[in-house]
Amino acid sequence: MTSDDRTGPPPGDGPDIAHLSYEQARDELVRVVQRLESGAGTLEESLALWERGELLAARCQEWLDGARRRLEAATAHPDGATDLSPRPEPVEHETIDRDHDRSDER
Repeated sequence: MTSDDRTGPPPGDGPDIAHLSYEQARDELVRVVQRLESGAGTLEESLALWERGELLAARCQEWLDGARRRLEAATAHPDGATDLSPRPEPVEHETIDRDHDRSDER
């Protein structure tokens, strides 16, 4: 498969997936999906893209799972329990309808 400015290098020509940041893996996954949706390329090329896309999606999921674990650890209680309760919502103050109040005075 030939590369062009819109899609980047062919699959496998980029950095090793295990070394990609979440954003790098996500961006490459988007490009892979775009290339697959375009329908260009041979069956063999499409299968290679699909396989790389699966690996990229798994890498993104690893990052998300790690982020979730870090958040849970940051909100854990000293006894090891995790506080996932919702935070209190800000209190909304009632606005005074001054026109309505004036009509009562008349």
